[in-house]
Amino acid sequence: MHFLDCAPTPHRPLRSRLGLQLLALIIALALLAGCQASRGGPDTPARTVPAFFAKYRDRPGFRTTEWSADLLQRLALVRVGKLLGGNDLTNAITGIRTARAMTFTPTSGSARNLVDAGLNSEVNGLLQAERYTSLVTSSAGATDYHYVVKANGDNVSELVATGTMPDALGSFVLVQVQGNFTRAQAEALSKVLPDVVQTTNK
Repeated sequence: MHFLDCAPTPHRPLRSRLGLQLLALIIALALLAGCQASRGGPDTPARTVPAFFAKYRDRPGFRTTEWSADLLQRLALVRVGKLLGGNDLTNAITGIRTARAMTFTPTSGSARNLVDAGLNSEVNGLLQAERYTSLVTSSAGATDYHYVVKANGDNVSELVATGTMPDALGSFVLVQVQGNFTRAQAEALSKVLPDVVQTTNK
C-alpha cells in the first residue's frame, strides 16, 4: 500500500501542459489585441466609400455632414463661385445628386494614431481597389486635399476628396460628391470643397 500511495499520477503532467498551453494562448491573443488597439488600425477594412462612411459614422471623433445642392449653392457659389468657378461651378452644383463629408478630429493622444495607422491606408486601399483616377487640378498644392474621380472620358460620375483640417493636428477628411459633371466642372467643384468643409464643420 505504501508503494501504491507514492506512485506518480500519470494524468497530472498532461493536464498541466495543456493548462500552460491554454494560458499562453490566451496571453498571446490578449497581447495581439492590445497591439491592434494601440496601432488604431482598422479591424475590417472598408471596401467602398459608402462602407467607409457606414463603418466610422458613429465612432468617437467622427462627424458626418450631408450637403444639399442648395447648401452648396449658398455656401460655395455665393461666396466664391463667380471668382473661382463661374459657369463650371454653377453647372457642377446643378449636377449634384448626393454630397457628404466625414471629418475626424482626435479626442485623445492615442486616437491620433488612427489616422496614420488606419484611416489613410484604409481609404487609399479602397480607392485603388475601386479604380478611382486622380483629378489633376490647377489648385494642386494649395490645400492638403487629394482628389480622385470615377469617370468615363470627360464624363465624371463621382468626385472623392481626402485631406485634413488645417487647424486640427491628426485630423482626417473624406468628401464624396456624386452626380453628372465634366472634368472642368469637377475641378471647379474641387476648388470650393475645403471651404465648404470648414464652414459646415464649425
